[in-house]
Amino acid sequence: MGTVRKLADEVERGLGEAHPRLRKTVVKKLALAVGAMIEGQTPNTVELANLLPLETERQDMREQWLRRLLKNPLLPGSALMEPFATEELAKACRHGQTVLLSLDQTDLGDRMAVLMVSLRVGDRALPLAWLAKEGAANIGFEGQRTVLEQVLAWLPEEAEVVLLADRFYPSSDLFGWLEAQGWGYRLRLKGNLLADPGHGAEVTTGELAQGVTERHLPGVRLFARGVMTNLGILHEAGHPEPWIIAMDCTPNRAAVLDYAARWAIEPMFSDFKGRGFELGGSQLGHDDRLERLILIMSLAMYWCVRIGQEDALNRPTPLEKKHNSRAIQAIGASKSSSVA
Repeated sequence: MGTVRKLADEVERGLGEAHPRLRKTVVKKLALAVGAMIEGQTPNTVELANLLPLETERQDMREQWLRRLLKNPLLPGSALMEPFATEELAKACRHGQTVLLSLDQTDLGDRMAVLMVSLRVGDRALPLAWLAKEGAANIGFEGQRTVLEQVLAWLPEEAEVVLLADRFYPSSDLFGWLEAQGWGYRLRLKGNLLADPGHGAEVTTGELAQGVTERHLPGVRLFARGVMTNLGILHEAGHPEPWIIAMDCTPNRAAVLDYAARWAIEPMFSDFKGRGFELGGSQLGHDDRLERLILIMSLAMYWCVRIGQEDALNRPTPLEKKHNSRAIQAIGASKSSSVA
């Protein structure tokens, strides 16, 4: 219990500074849950409740305490994440660098689907905004717009943005939204989308990629409504499927490879799932409660990353000292990158 209490005290100080108007009881309870999450790394509310440094020894009272917290409407994820997200987004574009965002959906069995926008920070990513829906259905454009507009509200006005996304179900509405905001994009497409390359009949994106290792197609129309975009195709040896990337810029090899920046999200999802908090083991049956559990996990992740960054800066290992002899690379892509 001593470790959880120390962690909770540190988190409480940070939350209090970030949210001076938030009720102190809410700050204290949330900090306790975050401290327990860092220590236990579990979505199991019974196990998490057992770690809470509460006065009562009764397990049923501990579980009731945690259930009430997860049902508390005073824990809106967007409002609580705002100061931390705005700070990281400001860092991401502070030297004229491009902000790299990822949009991804993950399913927790057939019970829940979670849509998340994350920010690339160095070689990993941090969660910014998310949405949970009951069932294993694809979360469509309305859900995508909800989380993207949360992040849009936190971005500095001068920020240059590129959105990366895996093979979800894209829509003409998403392409239109990105164009309206002036965001760049690298969206990996499935091979079953109808495309008009501007010559001959309509074909599928898979047919455009068939039998080629590399191909660049400007001015391709997708969907019946005729969304105009550019396609870059790359099928490297040893990979079972090609990358079919829709992009806002002139298609070339460098622009296709920009999509690889999305892999920074994989360590984050590993932290949420298999290697870390085991989110897939959650038995919560209500989407709003799952969103609050993700909030607790996300705050825990922010604290761990921040502590790691401060430790590397103030107490570097010999290897880190060697790397720090060069100028520290800021978050995001430089102006010389193809995504800038």
